[in-house]
Amino acid sequence: MAFRWQDHIVRDPEICGGLPTMKGTRVLLRQVLADVANGTMATDIIAAYPSLRPDHIRAAIAFAANSAKDDLPVLDKPAA
Repeated sequence: MAFRWQDHIVRDPEICGGLPTMKGTRVLLRQVLADVANGTMATDIIAAYPSLRPDHIRAAIAFAANSAKDDLPVLDKPAA
């Protein structure tokens, strides 16, 4: 079965005001993405938020990649 980020990220109006969180936690998706973008190692993110699992980190990255797929323009190669 293929990995699905949708199985690890949820929006619940009763949790963190409905902002996307990592399933089973109160850790915001945007916090995980910010930590990854800042170069924080997955093991350090999990140590900082013990309710997270490695699949949560993977799901956050997969979510960002999926979101960027439709939102980012294709860049032309610079002329040689």
